[in-house]
Amino acid sequence: MAVCARLCGVGHSRRCRRRKRPNQQGQASDSDMEEEEEERIVGPRPGDTLVELPPELLVEIFSLLPGTVLPNVALVCKKFRHLLNTETIWRRRCIDEFGMKEDLRKMEVGQVSSRDLYVKLLHPYRHILGLWQPDIGPYGGLLNVVVDGLFIIGWMYLPPHDPRVEDPMRRRPLFRVHLWDNQKATVECMYGHKGPHKGDIQTVKKDEFSTKCNQTDHHRMPGGRQEEFRTWLEEEWGRTLEDIFHEHMQELILMKFIYTSQYDNCLTYRRIYLPPSMPSNLLQPGLFKGTYGSHGLEIVMLSFHGTSARATKLTGDPNVPAGQLTLDVDLRRPIILPDLEQQCRIEKLSRLVIQVHEEVQREAEQQAKGLVVTSSGGEDGCCSDASRGEGMKADGACSDNCQPGPSSSSSSSSSSVPPESQPFVLPVGVMARNEVYPRTCRKCFYGTGLIAGHGFTSPERTPGLFVLFDQDRFGFIWLELKSFSLYSRLTDYLPHAHAPNMERFEAMLHNMQSWTS
Repeated sequence: MAVCARLCGVGHSRRCRRRKRPNQQGQASDSDMEEEEEERIVGPRPGDTLVELPPELLVEIFSLLPGTVLPNVALVCKKFRHLLNTETIWRRRCIDEFGMKEDLRKMEVGQVSSRDLYVKLLHPYRHILGLWQPDIGPYGGLLNVVVDGLFIIGWMYLPPHDPRVEDPMRRRPLFRVHLWDNQKATVECMYGHKGPHKGDIQTVKKDEFSTKCNQTDHHRMPGGRQEEFRTWLEEEWGRTLEDIFHEHMQELILMKFIYTSQYDNCLTYRRIYLPPSMPSNLLQPGLFKGTYGSHGLEIVMLSFHGTSARATKLTGDPNVPAGQLTLDVDLRRPIILPDLEQQCRIEKLSRLVIQVHEEVQREAEQQAKGLVVTSSGGEDGCCSDASRGEGMKADGACSDNCQPGPSSSSSSSSSSVPPESQPFVLPVGVMARNEVYPRTCRKCFYGTGLIAGHGFTSPERTPGLFVLFDQDRFGFIWLELKSFSLYSRLTDYLPHAHAPNMERFEAMLHNMQSWTS
């Protein structure tokens, strides 16, 4: 009522004054006389002017107010309550607050009013709009909940088929909420192959909600689990099991199917934010698709934190799960590549990176002994994964975006400033899932990755080389695994996903890591 009181010029305990009929003018009460006396002292109230405005102007004013305020405005007086039934106001709220692009006038002709759309669908479910990570054990995921016409739809984002990292993302609807009539919103599960069926959404707590399918028999297929697996494999990998010759990869794929299919779309989701962008960033932060050996393509979030750049996994695998930090790059330690002939030799590249790595370790040891006050950077618990072999997986680098400072490690990494563009080639013996990678790069930095056994056992950080190709692509060479990951930016439009501030984003990253640890 406080907002309404300011609009109408009345106090907290005083409603709008109605004009008295002529035959009541001589029957003024003492309180009325007091009000008139007050008017003579303070002048006309602001509400007097507002109430007397033309209805068209009032509608325009009300359409600029947040929808959450309008119910209180309706309590001010009968005139306001009547005007707030105007569709123009609610149509404006649907567009401004939820980005609706549909022709709402056509919808209103179809017996669904903009007011009902706002009050019964958009406003009650506004808390689930944005990006979310499903709790699917080590695999995680990326869910984007958006307003799409008369629906609120939860799209599960899937990486392109391995190894086509630069292809666009794939989408699969998991649930939708719609308003077919003016009664109430309906939740439907979209999982399976038999069409929409009954579902439910529950808000567990702030920044968390759960979905439940009430008809899981719709997820079953006539051919049983074998047909379900073949269909899932075609969707996930774009091929049949016979096309995958690597026995270890077959085991990983079958393991993922068995694990993920048990949920039947009954999942808990936790909110995630896109990282804030700063002018000093090395490149625009955001979401990237990356190659991870036998595990296929995974989604990571690149963010900057002072002097380090961190890539956090949104999707994961049994070696290094979702939520862990997959790359940790120290932007204060640039590495200048040798000529192409020397780049082809893995020994030469390893020598450059290991020299910086040993210096970082020495500084860390000295700092632990209290001999060094300044921080060496990039050593704050990031984990990452790039499993490229049969047992171990690489991951983990933390670095932040700032002006790279000089390093005393080696002349190759600090004696000169890296050129704007330099030739790049992978060393002989380094395995790459995607052979099509840029042949020039802008900058290279020392970084670390985390390798781990199955079940995230025996995690270990190993040195590597972060390679910036352009604003939309970067790579990482895992030296111990002799493997190369290529990352390409996810360019989809993701509304309602930006972090309110850096503090909230940092807290989200910390919580995300604990979810899957």
